[in-house]
Amino acid sequence: MKRSHTKSQFVAVASIAAELSAVMDVAKEISLAAANAKAIAFRAGEKAKGFQPITDFINELAKDTIQLVNAINEHALSLYQLTVDEYRMTEANERFEFAAHLAKGAKYESSLYPVHQQVQQRMQICLSQFNVHIAQLLDQLAEVMHPARAARVIAANSRIEASQAGEYLQSLQAVAESVDNAAQVIHDNVQRCRSALSFINFVD
Repeated sequence: MKRSHTKSQFVAVASIAAELSAVMDVAKEISLAAANAKAIAFRAGEKAKGFQPITDFINELAKDTIQLVNAINEHALSLYQLTVDEYRMTEANERFEFAAHLAKGAKYESSLYPVHQQVQQRMQICLSQFNVHIAQLLDQLAEVMHPARAARVIAANSRIEASQAGEYLQSLQAVAESVDNAAQVIHDNVQRCRSALSFINFVD
């Protein structure tokens, strides 16, 4: 294992954390948009009767997204800690290899072997756990895409319902646009998370 490998992991995990933070902000914006839409639909009364249940869907989507992002953040934190551990083990392994080189032929050379093997085993454990968390993280990122896609559909339905709302048309259309834009941002951010993961070169 080389330091360049663990450094690429640091970069990837940091990038994911930044993108997830942005996704969380957008999910909160969707929740706020749902509250605004509910208030507008209430004022519009019968004119926005079809829009009222949509506001509940929007709010549920925001909650689902926030829960998913919280779960993903836990994996990202585990990835960061594993990367720190792996980096430390990599440094220790390099030092043991250097010490073994210097001690070659020395009387107590073999005394280095047990500890060196423990370090190498710990490195493999870190890598194995890291890859497990990566697989789980990729699955969760795919899950985040579902609410994002659903939000695009809801935004389209919102526009249709908003067209029946008379003087409240523009206000409700603005809500639909904000949900649509938020869904696109979430989609783009999740894609960047996936791209960040692709920079990690896994070593078996």
